[in-house]
Amino acid sequence: MNDQYFMDLALTLAKSVSGQTNPNPPVGSVVVKDSQIVGLGAHLKAGEPHAEVHALQMAGEKAKGATIYVTLEPCSHHGRTPPCADLIIEKELSRVVIATTDPNEKVAGKGIERLRNAGLQVDVGIRKEEAQHVNKQFFHFIEHKTPYVTLKSATSLDGKIATVSGESQWITNEEAREDVHFYRHTHDAILVGVNTVIKDNPSLTTRTPLGGKNPTRIIMDTHLRTPLDANVVTKDDAPTWIVVGNQVSPEQKEPYLAYPHVEIIQLEESSIQVKTLLKALANRKVMSLFVEGGAEVNGSFLKARAVQQIITYIAPKLIGGKGAPTSIGGDGFANLSDSLELSIISAEKMGTDIKIIAEPKTIS
Repeated sequence: MNDQYFMDLALTLAKSVSGQTNPNPPVGSVVVKDSQIVGLGAHLKAGEPHAEVHALQMAGEKAKGATIYVTLEPCSHHGRTPPCADLIIEKELSRVVIATTDPNEKVAGKGIERLRNAGLQVDVGIRKEEAQHVNKQFFHFIEHKTPYVTLKSATSLDGKIATVSGESQWITNEEAREDVHFYRHTHDAILVGVNTVIKDNPSLTTRTPLGGKNPTRIIMDTHLRTPLDANVVTKDDAPTWIVVGNQVSPEQKEPYLAYPHVEIIQLEESSIQVKTLLKALANRKVMSLFVEGGAEVNGSFLKARAVQQIITYIAPKLIGGKGAPTSIGGDGFANLSDSLELSIISAEKMGTDIKIIAEPKTIS
């Protein structure tokens, strides 16, 4: 067993809590002494003890002289919890192995510096790329000050998301649909357009065999047409934020105030601009956004180049019809040179369907 082995275990712990720690990153930690694991930990929820704290509590007296593996640089500042770097020093560990530094300006190398100044051996970069991938939402949020956006679509083999009559349930199979609910669980918020609410009346909740975290529901609704009897309004499974333009009057907003979980976010523009919307969500600590909109909503995010991950489920069906909607609407790009170039990250079969994950070659 070597450093990579123990760091892989720490990364597995971090992955297991992905989506439930926001706005904090998911972090895993392992304490090892004489090649034996004596402590394990993961950061479970913002405001609760960090991964290092859990691992060191489990290790107890065995922590003295041990090595601690952590997927992200230990914090060195007082937030809602005390600095983990100080705790590691206090417990008299001899070595700290860190996968990647923390880009947060409150940390950003300060934790490493404090540990080294205290005489501990600190090694950085073990499984760095894997750790950065686990924390891609957090890293993007810190660097760009906007949510990490995942755009999801489910299409037929010829790229249709519905028939010419508008029928869309269900194009993909049950396995693919269950996978979508996992992504809802791991994102802070889910976004659709008002037309999806009017047409499908979705609940926009997470439904997996073991339950899951419901994301905040965000509706793009320039003129406030969301029906008062829509599930996102009447059911309080999760907060609902309805984003509207500057022409919506107080009288229009008043009926929605009867629902404590519903909030109207009014932008200063007459129409909703994606970049403005994302800044407003970032101010509300939304670190990751799962876009499940229709063609027009998807097209608006593409036009703004405000997408960091694209997940597409493709069913082996041919729907046809030039009037049948495709997954990306809007005006599109006039020139191929302007198109958004992607890198295929993975492709896998999900029962009879295919799931493709892609990312822009240039992250926006």
